[in-house]
Parts: sequence; C-alpha cells; structure tokens
Amino acid sequence: ALTVRFITRRFIGDYDPTLEMIYRHMAVIDGEMVHFEILDTAGQEEDSLQIEEKIKWGDGFAVVYSVTDRCSFDEVMRLCFLINHIHASPRRSSGSEQPPVVIVGNKKDLQFDRMVSTEDGENLSKALKLPFYEIS
Repeated sequence: ALTVRFITRRFIGDYDPTLEMIYRHMAVIDGEMVHFEILDTAGQEEDSLQIEEKIKWGDGFAVVYSVTDRCSFDEVMRLCFLINHIHASPRRSSGSEQPPVVIVGNKKDLQFDRMVSTEDGENLSKALKLPFYEIS
C-alpha cells in the first residue's frame, strides 16, 4: 500500500499485501527526471536465496515494518544486515559504496493496536546508523 500511495498519491484500501509486484514510476526530484523501478516484495520470502537475489537487484531500500506487528519489526535488523553484507561483497561490481537504506515504521495511526513503540524504532535506527521514520 505504501508503494501504491507513493506512485498514485492515493490511499488504496483494497490492496493485497501478499502479492509481489514491480512498479515503474517517473518523478521529478530536484529538477531532474528520475525513473524508479520499485520491487514490492510484500515480505513473503522464505528462501534465503530469493532474498539475496532481491537484495542484489536493489540500489536503495526502504525496510518497512508494521508498528502493530512485533515479528515484522524483529526482521528489520536481519534484513539490514543482509543488505549491508551482500552489497559489501567483493563479488559486486558496483564498488564498496553501500546503498541508501531507511527504516520505516508503518501504520502509525493504529495507536491502540501498537506493539512496537516509536522509541524501539528510534533505538534500532541509532544502533544501525540508519534514518528512521514512522508513517501512516
């Protein structure tokens, strides 16, 4: 839903969060036309090779968890470690520069269902030295 909102500027309530999709989008950023290809993995990977291939595919990452789902938050550190490890690998031809990564806590508006505090997200982002945002 986050990706669809970014592309369409509308919230789509009827959305299947289990479907993996690639979205293509163009936007003007700082006066320059930028072409996006966004892989929405929907967090359904169970095979570590699948996860590794998807991480190799990306040039930047938004690691999103739900503030209403502690298990999704618990995956953030593992995914950030994998991104760092895979992109630091000497086998990658893109050099040693790490891709941009941001941690995003989603569903901020569901305060009564919250299982992950804002402080938890902030502490993790500080430990990993990555930007952090909570959104709805």
